[in-house]
Amino acid sequence: MSSPAVLAARAALASIDLSNYDPEQSRLMDERCILVDEQDTAIGAADKKTCHLIENINQGLLHRAFSAFVFRPSDGKLLLQQRASEKITFPNMWTNTCCSHPLDDFEQEKIEVDQLGVRIAASRKLEHELGIPQSQTPVDQFQYLTRIHYLAPSNDKWGEHEVDYILFLTSDVTVTPNPNEIRDHKWVDKAELQRMFDDSSNSFTPWFKLIARDFLFGWWDELLKRKGSDGFVYAKSLANVADGSKVIKMT
Repeated sequence: MSSPAVLAARAALASIDLSNYDPEQSRLMDERCILVDEQDTAIGAADKKTCHLIENINQGLLHRAFSAFVFRPSDGKLLLQQRASEKITFPNMWTNTCCSHPLDDFEQEKIEVDQLGVRIAASRKLEHELGIPQSQTPVDQFQYLTRIHYLAPSNDKWGEHEVDYILFLTSDVTVTPNPNEIRDHKWVDKAELQRMFDDSSNSFTPWFKLIARDFLFGWWDELLKRKGSDGFVYAKSLANVADGSKVIKMT
């Protein structure tokens, strides 16, 4: 990959010092994201530090990501997390269950057929961040809905510019948070989440606010409407609610 944006990004790296950040979060910045164009065609790879520097984002550098939403089957409540203070981007903000990236470092996570790579990445990161055993997040039970393309600064140095795959999962999960990743977590119903949004003391990640604004509550309604005969909700019941064939650009 030798586009002008990537070449400029690599040239800028020498001036970036991560020594003042949490050592584990700094180490994770060496992981390699999958670079994509605006149609989500893979065009290369670059480390997370390169991908999340706002100066590179402003030159058009774009990478692949996912946002996973885990719902409890018995009552349809959604698991939220509050990002740890140690996070380099968007610390202390509330967000959906897990937001991260498929990595170029793992061949399986580059598989695009049936969104398999991002499903595998979601299962891996749910374990890493929330301690949820991968046996409780089988990759074939994630329901892919659509992809969004958004750009959001975190501060004057860092930000996100992603094609973000939205995945729903219904599962009874055991949560043992990694304190380096998660400050807090909670299960909420729709009304509880709306009250959180209405409380100005809470802050939320920009991608979560965008997804909630345009999609989440409608899809959540459908999830609850389509309960099984046992009264439980099933993410796979949403297979036809969204057109996942296109990338939706959001602002």
